Amino acid sequence: MMIPNKIMLITYPDSMGKNLKELTEVVDEHLSQAIGGIHILPFYPSTGDRGFAPTTYEIVDPAFGDWQDIQKLGEKYYLMFDFMLNHISKQSDFFKDYIEKGNNSEYKELFIDVNEFYPEGRPTDEDIDLIYKRKDKPPFQEVHFADGSTTHVWNTFGDEQIDLDVTKDITKQYINNTFKAFRDHGASIIRLDAFAYAIKKLDTNCFFVEPEVYELLNEVESMAKENNLLILPEIHEHYSIQFKLSERDFYIYDFALPMVVLYTLYSGKTNRLAKWLEMSPMKQFTTLDTHDGIGVVDAKDILSDDELNYTSERLYQVGANVKKIYSSEKYNNLDIYQINSTYYSALGENDLDYFLARAIQIFAPGIPQIYYVGLLAGRNDIELLEATKEGRNINRHYYSKAETELELQRDVVQQIIALCEFRNTSMAFDLEGSIEIATPNDNFIHIKRFNQDKSVSAELSIDFSNKTAHISDNDKIIWQHIS
Repeated sequence: MMIPNKIMLITYPDSMGKNLKELTEVVDEHLSQAIGGIHILPFYPSTGDRGFAPTTYEIVDPAFGDWQDIQKLGEKYYLMFDFMLNHISKQSDFFKDYIEKGNNSEYKELFIDVNEFYPEGRPTDEDIDLIYKRKDKPPFQEVHFADGSTTHVWNTFGDEQIDLDVTKDITKQYINNTFKAFRDHGASIIRLDAFAYAIKKLDTNCFFVEPEVYELLNEVESMAKENNLLILPEIHEHYSIQFKLSERDFYIYDFALPMVVLYTLYSGKTNRLAKWLEMSPMKQFTTLDTHDGIGVVDAKDILSDDELNYTSERLYQVGANVKKIYSSEKYNNLDIYQINSTYYSALGENDLDYFLARAIQIFAPGIPQIYYVGLLAGRNDIELLEATKEGRNINRHYYSKAETELELQRDVVQQIIALCEFRNTSMAFDLEGSIEIATPNDNFIHIKRFNQDKSVSAELSIDFSNKTAHISDNDKIIWQHIS
């Protein structure tokens, strides 16, 4: 399946207006040329993690709308849906049936009984230490069956998110049935949330277990293709894992770019950015911001440890309302390797720096994804953060439709929209095309994109010593800033 090579907006169903209808009105009126696709973050009934603990994929949460609202969006924009390959809500009918009937439940094999996974006498402390964990305790949860007996099931993330056994036939049938429903309701791409945790194997760290993880992805991809869908595996870790997926011809995420761009803007040095852009594949989605934090671990070894530390510390120094405590256990931060901030606030809410960051993303290999808060150059939402004590909510502001439309009129937002429209209409950004990078000195970068036969080009030049910059389309300057 082919998808349009156009920018994808990432948004919750209730964050650019109160529901899907208002979201549709906003994008149709203001963004129809700036975006080509929409990643609608989980819109299913859920019991936690802002939608990432779904009870079912069969319906749209009535608070957001219904399938007709989703399909209406799909008539104009290619859509990405989330599928939590690793887990489902403990309030799902599947898990409730398991609790009620225990070993007699027809859904028993959907879940991983820790006592059956490990041999007698295990897991030991060494077994638990070996597991790649997202919290400072064993990834297990004690459950109490209706008959009074108990066991422990695998539970990698929040208490509401019970892990699935992806090796079992019943789970594979559940995945396939869900994909069929997604196809019927207008999806083009399925984002496989937390897929790297899905394979549990004895005497491993149970994270991106090779070669089993590739076997799983191939199997899931086969189901997707049968339903005319693409898959996008989601993983926050060392960039080499992304490249392993790219080598197997999967679409990947560029989660390293956010920190590399921050380092470039903070330090003025272009060598790391230039090298990363030259390394990056075209078959990817680029990001500067998502519903999670700004990933640090993703850029390890692209930036040295000293450069990563410099960038992180600089973020706390120059960022607007960015504090280390917001990325700590006190604020329920699930990953110490991410920093909680909007990208605009990370750049001190400086309009020029922010525009240059987006320009770099636009010119990077791949298809840009722009998170709704980023599109609106959103500031850190301290009020929501403090009300919820959830660190990532600093970057999850709820915009009403009226507030969205007001923010859309800001100069910096209008410039970002114009940049997106240019990216969507210029043939220079052909994914079959090429990129050339030049760094005539330590503070200067020149990025040139070509279509496949090099008949069309677009250029971005930035001198970070004084922020002089310009964008050209076939040698005609269409934007510039002179220091």
